[in-house]
Amino acid sequence: MKALNKLTAPKAVAPERIIQFGEGNFLRAFVDWIIKNMNDKTTFNSSVVVVQGTPDAFVTQLLEGQDCLYHVNLQGRLDGEVVNSLTRIDVISRALSPFTQFDAFLALADQPEMRFVISNTTEAGIAFDPECKLADRPAASYPGKLTQLLYRRFKTFNGAADKGFIIMPCELIFENGHHLKEIINKYIELWKDQFDGDYEAFKTWFNECCYVCATLVDRIVPGFPRKDIKQIQEKLGYADNLVVQGEAFHLWVIERASNISIEQLRKEFPADKAGLQVLITDSEAPYHERKVTLLNGPHTVLSPVAFLSGVNIVRDACNHPVIGKYINKVQFDELMQTLNLPMDELQKFGADVLERFNNPYVDHQVTSIMLNSFPKFQTRDLPGLKTYLERKGELPKGLVLGLAALITYYKGGKREDGTDIVPNDDKKIMDLLTELWATGDTRKVAEGVLAAKDLIWGEEHGDLNQIPGLTDLVTEYLNSIQDKGMLETVKEVVEA
Repeated sequence: MKALNKLTAPKAVAPERIIQFGEGNFLRAFVDWIIKNMNDKTTFNSSVVVVQGTPDAFVTQLLEGQDCLYHVNLQGRLDGEVVNSLTRIDVISRALSPFTQFDAFLALADQPEMRFVISNTTEAGIAFDPECKLADRPAASYPGKLTQLLYRRFKTFNGAADKGFIIMPCELIFENGHHLKEIINKYIELWKDQFDGDYEAFKTWFNECCYVCATLVDRIVPGFPRKDIKQIQEKLGYADNLVVQGEAFHLWVIERASNISIEQLRKEFPADKAGLQVLITDSEAPYHERKVTLLNGPHTVLSPVAFLSGVNIVRDACNHPVIGKYINKVQFDELMQTLNLPMDELQKFGADVLERFNNPYVDHQVTSIMLNSFPKFQTRDLPGLKTYLERKGELPKGLVLGLAALITYYKGGKREDGTDIVPNDDKKIMDLLTELWATGDTRKVAEGVLAAKDLIWGEEHGDLNQIPGLTDLVTEYLNSIQDKGMLETVKEVVEA
């Protein structure tokens, strides 16, 4: 089997225009895959310099050993078709470490063609560390390193307006770009005495000539396919030690920065012309809400309903004659009715979500979704429940059944087939449920859970017993689950 490098496989050469903070699986299977498609299908013609995110050089060394070549294996369903593809990614020109190659890192700012900065430094990466100094080699935080790089670029090009960066963070934080810009401005204030009289000019240049965009990313990336790697390498004919597996679906929503137009951003980053699901828009907020509501929301309620019905895998739940109808009811008839995007867009996204749930390559255990289920219901499903009631004048029965199933799951014990029921949540929540179920009174259980505003629901939602009819309906479903079983209760709800 051949080694994978530029002597054994073709590698495109393109100008270095993108600085990528992070070398992990997600960026390589999502951003770099997108750039590969843009290079192949448009005149984007750009390569990526990877900046190592942590002092651990393991992945960087593997990249260097393969001349930064690797394959992405996409699996799943797309538009009804089963996908299992392999694509060689050749867009990374080199990788460097700011921890051992700080001067080379700063020199990236001196390259006139550099235009984009992309990152995924985990949710903890976009944070302000007041201990960072401009003279550090490098600053400890990611925003600190980026501020060092920005100041070097400002100095090198004398504050030229056309040398600002387009910055697109991919960290899983709502309004990530807004937070990043705010923190960079904090560093500019913190270090203003170290800028040799450049403070005002540098601050103006950053805020007017750089474009910090908030983004929403969506692709499940399991990572290195340990189970399948031998077969994949045999199929490739290469000993690729950096294969990264991801689902076929992808979506990147990019909210334009306030100082750049949608048209200009599309022109500079022409992903739409490559036929990619990259949406450049005025606001990511409705798309964030759509993802939380239509992807995470159904997951949270289908899991206890499926598990207590004897179904263990998300895909099997989708294909079950009763649970499948329940998932569709929650997705299309209830949660989708609470959002404010065009209905055709929502229906397409909802159908895509169900395709993703039905991935033939992933045995997604429903129990793996149920960690900390009550906080998840609070953020993902409760807003939809309240909006549905407000708009329709009645409670969404599927969502309420999901809540009753959660409450039942937290009772513990054994499933009808003898499988242990093992809830996992904050100890105080677990203790509350244990105490409530010990009363043997389902009305008290419902009232006690719904009243837990300090522990579960928060001041924003308060005591849920105040929601008209909710206590009665939860109690009714708890009784039905106890008396008839979960599956029979689901059947009655979906067929009503």
